[in-house]
Amino acid sequence: MAQESGPEPDWVSRMADEVIEAAARRSPGQKIVCASGLSPSGPIHLGNLREVMTPHLVADEIRRRGHDCEHLISWDDYDRFRRVPAGIDPSWDEHIGKPLSEVPAPIGSPFANWAEHFKAPMIAALADLGVPFRGISQTEQYTSGAYRDQVLLAMRDRQKIDGILGRFRTKKKDSPEAPGDDDEDGASGREYYPFKPYCGGCGRDDTTITAYDDDTTAMTYTCACGFSETVALREFTRGKLVWKVDWPMRWAYEGVHFEPSGVDHSSPGSSYQVGGLIVDEVFGGEQPIGPMYAFVGITGQAKMSSSRGSVPTPGDALEILEVPVLRWLFARRRPNQAIKVAFDQEIHRLYDEWDALERKVAAGTAGGIETTGHVRAVSTAERGLPRTEQPVAYRTLASVVDVTAGDATQLERILAGLGATLDGARPRLDRAAHWVEGYMPDDAHTRLRDEPDTELLAALDDQDREAVAMLRDHLTDDWSLDGLTTLVYGVPKKQAGLPLDVKPTDELKAAQRRFFVVVYRLLVGADTGPRLPTLLLAAGPERVRYLLAV
Repeated sequence: MAQESGPEPDWVSRMADEVIEAAARRSPGQKIVCASGLSPSGPIHLGNLREVMTPHLVADEIRRRGHDCEHLISWDDYDRFRRVPAGIDPSWDEHIGKPLSEVPAPIGSPFANWAEHFKAPMIAALADLGVPFRGISQTEQYTSGAYRDQVLLAMRDRQKIDGILGRFRTKKKDSPEAPGDDDEDGASGREYYPFKPYCGGCGRDDTTITAYDDDTTAMTYTCACGFSETVALREFTRGKLVWKVDWPMRWAYEGVHFEPSGVDHSSPGSSYQVGGLIVDEVFGGEQPIGPMYAFVGITGQAKMSSSRGSVPTPGDALEILEVPVLRWLFARRRPNQAIKVAFDQEIHRLYDEWDALERKVAAGTAGGIETTGHVRAVSTAERGLPRTEQPVAYRTLASVVDVTAGDATQLERILAGLGATLDGARPRLDRAAHWVEGYMPDDAHTRLRDEPDTELLAALDDQDREAVAMLRDHLTDDWSLDGLTTLVYGVPKKQAGLPLDVKPTDELKAAQRRFFVVVYRLLVGADTGPRLPTLLLAAGPERVRYLLAV
């Protein structure tokens, strides 16, 4: 008898299955290792969050199943400082070529160096998101000599590495298009070395190795600044392996089982493909499972890059999105599917989708994958995550905050009408307030009139005058969002002699739109605005009656 299949697993469960199986084959009984890598070369933008959330979700699922699993984040703080990001004093270009950990922090920063300054916001965001990890500073690893044996091995096998790179080499070494900063793919007319020293004179990596002795590890290098020295590499720790060698070295050193990478690292001849050969043929390790992930963007903008200046960071996203909603964005999409994070008015649609999912889960009508995605959003293997106890629709909160200018007394009054309190509506209320302040379009802000528009009131025809009077006279029959919704849609029905539960015809819809325009003009001086029931609730019955005094 065939066994009945269970619910379809989501992408996280499928990848966790693969990783657990690979770990049992490679290193039975040992800790499972998932990894991420981040460069604190500037603000760590929201797109980099996928580099962390993909292995986090997989590691979290593995821990939920009772396995010992660790998530590593390698901070590439020993990489060279390549460029000065927009908004930073241009004089910082004097530090280009130095390790990020030896570049001064931006003016006014409390941190010791550039790398620590830009790591800190990401570390705070990951704590809020419920992402446990072990951070590894590549500066500490290299300068402490932790990688000494691996560096010596790579130098001894430099011809083998050069041969691997040569299988994919398509550009001449002296081509300006070829990788130059790390000398990844060798250099025309001279011997290839996979190690890049930082200069003992100027501290930069504008260096060239001119001689190396395998037996004594004597290494001679020169720098563009004119400095030159000969050192014993077995004792020298001021330098690092080039990227295409450094990455597979770490896979072997840390025993990594799972590490995703962006599309730029996953093409033929890329770091991931080349690294698979180097980790096997040089370092005696195994390439981790490494799915490609698509880029993260924000609505209305192209792929994000920290070199372009002001781009949203995970901290920026957490100012306007609750933790479960941001986690859900990453959990519900396969890594190779693009994600768009809404910073514009699309955020209302996103929250509508989330609230609909919450209702389905509460009612027990959500599908298996929907339920699993919801669990991953609201909790981790270790703990539940902060949630809003009395959720009110995000678009409603945004409208109310906007109309009341965030006045706490008014907010408390309105929330009471929505069945919530100030504390109960948080943290969503605070997220909506941040969105109104920082991202609501200028033309979408709503300001109630201070005085009635007597000229417009006098010009109303009999039909509109009657409709406005009906609205004003029945405002407090049911002063709630549902009651006001029934009222504003019901006024044109009553005028037409129709029951309130009648299915609207095109003619009735036209009459409702005409009525709404009249009310909007009387209240806010525009043809449109926030949903009319929400606007009425935010304004309060006394103010509405005053402005509708026909």
